[in-house]
Amino acid sequence: MTVSMSEALQRAEAAVGDLAATRRDRWYPRFHIAGVAGWINDPNGLCYFNGRYHVFFQHYPYGTDWGLMHWGHVSSADLITWRREPIAMAPSLPADRDGVFSGSAVVADSGELYAYYTGHVWNNGVDFTDGVSQRQILAVSADGNHFDKVGVVIDNPDGVPQFRDPKVWRQGNTWYLVVGVGTPDGFGEVWLYDSDDLRDWRFERVLYRSSLPGTFMLECPDFFPFGDRWVLLFCPMRALPDGYERRNIHNVGYVVGHWQPGSDFEVIAEHTELDRGGNFYAPQTFEAPDGRRLLFGWMGGGPDQPMPSQADGWCSQLTVPRQLGLTTDNKLTMWPVAEVEALRSTTDEHGALQLTEDETRVVATDLTAGEIDIEIDLAASTAERIGLAVHKTPGGDETLIAYDVQTGRLVVDRRHSGAGQRGYRSAAVRGGTLRMRILLDASSVEVFLDEGREALSLLVFPGEGERSVELFSEAGTASVTKLNVHRMGSSYERH
Repeated sequence: MTVSMSEALQRAEAAVGDLAATRRDRWYPRFHIAGVAGWINDPNGLCYFNGRYHVFFQHYPYGTDWGLMHWGHVSSADLITWRREPIAMAPSLPADRDGVFSGSAVVADSGELYAYYTGHVWNNGVDFTDGVSQRQILAVSADGNHFDKVGVVIDNPDGVPQFRDPKVWRQGNTWYLVVGVGTPDGFGEVWLYDSDDLRDWRFERVLYRSSLPGTFMLECPDFFPFGDRWVLLFCPMRALPDGYERRNIHNVGYVVGHWQPGSDFEVIAEHTELDRGGNFYAPQTFEAPDGRRLLFGWMGGGPDQPMPSQADGWCSQLTVPRQLGLTTDNKLTMWPVAEVEALRSTTDEHGALQLTEDETRVVATDLTAGEIDIEIDLAASTAERIGLAVHKTPGGDETLIAYDVQTGRLVVDRRHSGAGQRGYRSAAVRGGTLRMRILLDASSVEVFLDEGREALSLLVFPGEGERSVELFSEAGTASVTKLNVHRMGSSYERH
């Protein structure tokens, strides 16, 4: 039976409202975007439209597992104070009956918001067993909240088993679209299309083909310039791990190269992992009105990695908005946007600190949502490990963020983080000084170091009780030249 989108949206709002009424908030984020209840994943449709920033996201409003995908929606005038908007889109067409999958949005010459997404259909009506049909669909909105579906604008090419996640941008007078592809012979590719009017799309070329071992699909592609260089961002599905690289089920990487309309993409810097944490996937970028290239990512675990918060009526969150940069050696950098600093309510400046051998010092108490700026003089320190224990509870839960002198890497260790996945992730440290910016929320840790050249994003689920932060040194002394601890306020009125 066909259901109109308005009917589908009404049902979805009622369902998520029922979930929210019993939601438990012990791990619910204070200053990260999350659904009011239910499941969320990929950020979608990032844009600035009618004086507000808009963030849409994959959303299942009927439960805390991955399910029939809708587009959830929040908006903001300042990138940090978020207003919950009604669910924007729900399945209502034969071409999207099994999910309104990921996509992007642009402002057309008409002044309307054009959203492109993948309409998903299980061929057997149930699962991947008999394959899928995935088509790129256009929906149009005059106000950013209410969408009318125009219909399919790019059909599923014959024989292509994976075909999704359109990202659209304008170059001169031409519109371009990249889409992720899993080829019939089992490789991941990114295809390029172009259009004069945002409705009639022409296939132009295969922009990129991955050679990463094990990769069969490149999800969530994004393509954007920094000067005369272009960055192609993508998620290589099931790429095999290699030492410190690609340790997650879900990884994100990029290549850098040269491109001009009508030409091939010439890669000049091969695949690099973007965020080395355990919970970072499906990022999308957009250009802010002031020219900054901004990014949101999804902090979750996927259907095959259960989350403790699912028992509380919600699952997963987005990262804080991050500003991107590109170094002269083709390294993509990420740093929390400056606006995040406005969430600071109080600051404790500890100044320079000297730790004796095997010393532990409490530097913050009752800190569930906060930000830490720390600088460690590694050359003047003798400890084998120096770092912080964050989200430390009376029951012994803690997450360690520590420099390991034997490996020369910063390690984020979840061995005793509480409920949820264990293990550790790490990133290389350059030079004799370690500078870190750490964002702590009720169930997350985001670490930025080396001026944003490395980032690690992870979810943690500590037990009950006040959370403290401890500074420590192991098997030697530590010289800390700067330590500021900021308490963070809420980024939106939570329901």
